[in-house]
Amino acid sequence: MPDNKNILYKPLLLLLIIPFIHAGNKLIAQTQQTVFIQADVAQQEEKLKPIWAFFGYDEPNYTYMKDGKKLLTEISKLSPVPVYVRTHNLLTTGDGTAALKWGSTNAYTEDAGGKPIYNWHIVDSIFDTYVSRGMRPIAEIGFMPEALSIHPQPYRHYWKPGAQYSEIFTGWAYQPTDYNKWGQLVYQWVSHCVQRYGAKQVATWYWEVWNEPNIGYWKGTEEEYFMLYDYAVDAVKRACPAARVGGPTSTGPGWDKAYDFLQKFLVHCASGNNYATHKTGAPLDYISFHAKGSPRTVNGHVQMNMTSELKDIAKGFEAVASSAFKTLPIIIGECDPEGCAACGMATNPENAYRNGTMYSSYTASSFARIYDIAKRYGVNIEGAVSWSFEFEDQRWFDGFRDLATNGIDKPVLNVFRMFGMMNANRIAVECKDAVPLDTLIYSGVRGAKRDINALASADEKGVSVMIWNYHDDDLPAGSAMVALTLKNIPGKQILLQHYRIDQQHSNAYETWKQQGSLQTVTPAEYAQLEKSGQLAFLETPGWLAVSKEGSAVIKFELPAQGVSLIRLVYEK
Repeated sequence: MPDNKNILYKPLLLLLIIPFIHAGNKLIAQTQQTVFIQADVAQQEEKLKPIWAFFGYDEPNYTYMKDGKKLLTEISKLSPVPVYVRTHNLLTTGDGTAALKWGSTNAYTEDAGGKPIYNWHIVDSIFDTYVSRGMRPIAEIGFMPEALSIHPQPYRHYWKPGAQYSEIFTGWAYQPTDYNKWGQLVYQWVSHCVQRYGAKQVATWYWEVWNEPNIGYWKGTEEEYFMLYDYAVDAVKRACPAARVGGPTSTGPGWDKAYDFLQKFLVHCASGNNYATHKTGAPLDYISFHAKGSPRTVNGHVQMNMTSELKDIAKGFEAVASSAFKTLPIIIGECDPEGCAACGMATNPENAYRNGTMYSSYTASSFARIYDIAKRYGVNIEGAVSWSFEFEDQRWFDGFRDLATNGIDKPVLNVFRMFGMMNANRIAVECKDAVPLDTLIYSGVRGAKRDINALASADEKGVSVMIWNYHDDDLPAGSAMVALTLKNIPGKQILLQHYRIDQQHSNAYETWKQQGSLQTVTPAEYAQLEKSGQLAFLETPGWLAVSKEGSAVIKFELPAQGVSLIRLVYEK
């Protein structure tokens, strides 16, 4: 039996194998309507880049707290490649107190004479937590230290869910009093990281300037952001010439003003006047922008809107494809179903999707389509940051956009565990019943049609096929029958593993509700929740019968908003 400490083995009845048809624990009537999916293992295409191995959050001080460290350990273990982590407020002034949409490191202050004082203690605590787990920072250069801000007061905000979002934009969002001091701060920070972690390690990180500078996060003008960028990336490159720098991490390009900002930034980097060096253009090693969906409540239930997120992605890729930087890597710096991770369902009922299987099936469906959109535009997608982490000392399952609550994993984290088990090379999937890509981008999944489709991969170790049953409306619906046909399977000794996320599997939220939706749990209840939060098998792994031609058909029922991962492991 394969050993994987992230996987919960769930004993069921003995696996039933029918010649060339696997039917799980029940015989399936052949007359039942079925969704047919097939893939040819021999037709391996491009590398399946691990775009899912990117995570981020607003509150950097959660990083080294109890549940933060626990979750980072779990995230680091789900991936065969290093996970990248992005967080705001790495240069924000304060005592390190954590709060919603706030954080601070006190990296920069000044003495009475205006001389800079650098203090890397808290920043080091954050990066040490990542590096010790084999993770890598996307080092966001921001926000403006109080001593450098042209408008420092008010500085610390006390935003709470339900308040106006604009309340967070305080003194940290303004331009520096001195761009040379700003550049020197960045130079000292990167130089310190090189000394602490080594130039080779720092060169594997990403460095980016600010966050969403086309809205309230940046109070300066467009040109002043370009100046901020030029001074920062010049400093990064002087301190570590091999470091990778990028931007502008602007909002979703589906909005015409955000699209224009992204285009102007790319033109500046290609041919604009560099404010720091007075040369033409600015260093740019990767491009970043954000993509967000927009759920709402309709007749008492949540209705997702994936079209908004996919349009942002498509327009962002279009902007890059038409620029001088078409071949550069793209990181979607925040890639989520909506825009406020710290807005719980008590104040934003449309965010009730976050606790259960709606979030996990949405993530499976939307992330898979990023590959298709990138292929359409011929761009180089590198990563998609899920802006979701954890919120310390909050109510259980309070509807924040997080991967875990009070140390207990949510179903959505198990989708990323599934992604982490995908194989190296993508293989094409045929499904006549699949929702077309353009329908997803421009219309969504509405009415009677469900998005039942798959992402498949293979290499010399085996085959992995992720299959989801998604719909925008969070309403009760029946299961779908799926018949997965795999062709040209090499070898005869094949171990079949079937993982599942649904109401009964890999779902601590349902377990919590069964316990009584308690806000205080016993150690025994906590242990049960921990176990329920792990990725579970639908059934005990068993041997798959393969035809002489190398084909097999695997049949199973897939509940609404459920996600399955079928893995074929080649035994030597």
